[in-house]
Amino acid sequence: MTASDKNTDRLNTIDFSGYQICHVTEKKGSILREKRVTLGLTQAQVAEKAKVALPQYQKFETNTRNIMTCSFQIACRIIEALGMNISDFYHGEYHIGEEVFCDNEGLKYVKTGKLISEDVT
Repeated sequence: MTASDKNTDRLNTIDFSGYQICHVTEKKGSILREKRVTLGLTQAQVAEKAKVALPQYQKFETNTRNIMTCSFQIACRIIEALGMNISDFYHGEYHIGEEVFCDNEGLKYVKTGKLISEDVT
């Protein structure tokens, strides 16, 4: 893969004999988004469940604000709202990489059948 093939904020895929290999930049916000989408939740639903304002949650998901530097209480509520283990999240045990498959529309999450570029509405 050449340097021009790399894009730090996008999914890069290479097809090797029928296997789809994916790489996504592992930012904490990206993990939040992927987990939310695979659960079939909207940003508003996660924010409500975590008892935080929607714009505040959106900042964590878009990496405008780092969840690792917010208050412990807020971080715990958001992580728990997504059904994730707080300790595992803090220690980097969650990684981008929900199972995906490729069809004629593109890459989709196995759990929901949604395109990885699609959001929950």
